[in-house]
Amino acid sequence: MRVRDLGIVPGQLPAGEFNAITDVPGVLVGHTTLIQDEVVRTGVTAVLPHGDNLFREKVAAGVATINGFGKAVGFEQIRELGVIETPILLTNTLNVGKVADALIAYMLRTNPEIGLATGSINPVVGECNDQFLNDLRGRHVQAEHVFAALESAAGGAVAEGNVGAGTGTLCFQFKGGIGTASRRVDAYTVGALVQTNYGQRAELLFLGAPMGQQLLDEALPQVGGGSIMMIIATDAPLDARQLTRLANRSAFALGRTGSVGHHGSGDFAIAFSTTNRTSHTPAARINPPLVRDDALDPLFAAVVESLEEAILNALLTAETLTGRSGNTAFALPKDRLVELLKRYGRL
Repeated sequence: MRVRDLGIVPGQLPAGEFNAITDVPGVLVGHTTLIQDEVVRTGVTAVLPHGDNLFREKVAAGVATINGFGKAVGFEQIRELGVIETPILLTNTLNVGKVADALIAYMLRTNPEIGLATGSINPVVGECNDQFLNDLRGRHVQAEHVFAALESAAGGAVAEGNVGAGTGTLCFQFKGGIGTASRRVDAYTVGALVQTNYGQRAELLFLGAPMGQQLLDEALPQVGGGSIMMIIATDAPLDARQLTRLANRSAFALGRTGSVGHHGSGDFAIAFSTTNRTSHTPAARINPPLVRDDALDPLFAAVVESLEEAILNALLTAETLTGRSGNTAFALPKDRLVELLKRYGRL
């Protein structure tokens, strides 16, 4: 179940065909989900800005750190140079190094000139801590899992909830995971994908209604206030500065869901443009004219709407899961949600 399956159409802007980040032409998503024995509840998610060689055709990008309690890899070079040159990978906290290493190996395999005829590579990896359900110390995501996520990446509908990097994560002390959504703005599309693991139950707002306050009697895991990774894609021709402005708007989407940005929450956003590309070597490439700054407001709105809906989709599509030490993260109760939405005039 996604938000729109409830009969709700959130926001004011129209969604794309799949209401997913893959509505942005060229964007691909792949997952590897690891559910093994009683302790492994983790995985890796890959987002490819396009299906061509990203090292040779980099995309303009910007990043934002809302709260920096996390292990984001590659952000400083994106801030400095304004481009992304690898797929974006999401995983768990203690697997960041291994996933980054596998991503480097993948890029070396497809770009034999790296480190010889040209420079090095800037892998981009984000994470959330899934230790409530997963054996974090086991560092179970291996190179073959990373390769599988990259090689299975596809367009169209995107699997959500307990998949990939969202397999073991939470959201407002319910089961969370991967969520996605999109918005159309004139000729352009904005898409979002999230890996949720943040929020205290009492804070949860669902379309502005104080749902968390009404659901405190539901089972509460003894964790909360974790992290979120937010990926924003668009085919609007924007430069790195403008994309950083889009990434900064992610804070407003978090606020709409009730987040206050806890001390221990790693809240990160990455935004990229699929149409503003830079060749690694000098080449005759003419990109479309950039969108004017005074025309960005509809794109800002699209970012906030798509991220908010992606987060709610992660909550709704996630399923109850038991993992390490018998810990259980319970899904958001759909029947009570519908009852409360009606009470607050959202249905």
